[in-house]
Amino acid sequence: MSNAIEIDQLRKHYPGAENTALQGLNLRFKKGIIAGLLGPNGAGKTTTISILCGLVHQDQGTARVFGLDSRQDIIEIKKKIGIVPQQIALYPQLSAQENLEYIGRLYRIPLRVLRMRIAFLLERFGLTANAHKRIHQYSGGMKRRANIIAGLLHEPEMLVLDEPTAGVDVQSRTMILDFLKLYNEEGKTIIYTSHLLEEAERICSDVAIIDEGRLIAQDSPGNLVRQAEGCNNLEEVFLYYTGRTVRE
Repeated sequence: MSNAIEIDQLRKHYPGAENTALQGLNLRFKKGIIAGLLGPNGAGKTTTISILCGLVHQDQGTARVFGLDSRQDIIEIKKKIGIVPQQIALYPQLSAQENLEYIGRLYRIPLRVLRMRIAFLLERFGLTANAHKRIHQYSGGMKRRANIIAGLLHEPEMLVLDEPTAGVDVQSRTMILDFLKLYNEEGKTIIYTSHLLEEAERICSDVAIIDEGRLIAQDSPGNLVRQAEGCNNLEEVFLYYTGRTVRE
């Protein structure tokens, strides 16, 4: 199985920052899996994702997505990946339908095809009845679901999600996780960050734990639990490697 993500000696320091965000990060994720990128606050997760998506440039090292270089081939990479940020990336005064049509046109999806995809995804995520309601009127769970749809319109080969279930109700969380598993069964790669470690243990086949800009452990959740002395679940493994000190 080929790799979807290949990161070698990635370094990044933001001007004026006290700490270096990435300190020689090395990481591989295989194609066609659900992979968890986990770490405490400030570990370098968002910086890593931002570099892979071309939003931030590294100081040193290389990052490849499906063999494409994140600095030289970003236009091609953007065609292959869908990004679902932690913040809701939708216009609050527009309806879900209006937001999604606008985003789909940015991808130059033909209008007829776009509207069919929007209709299918709104139905799949339980938002059809609220398609023409303004986003600022949505509940937290509805906003999260609409945010995910926006990242799916161009049918990406890889979906990158940053805390996709943060602050949502149990029903929305279940719907989102069930969809991610189905999307993965279609051969799509999913990169997933979350502070809800029981979720990662439930859906990820490979988990990488990073801290202080370095990879500190990577394997399947089951193997990580077996390898860490005295640990019974992924949350205990996470604390085993990263400690119990509260991060800012």
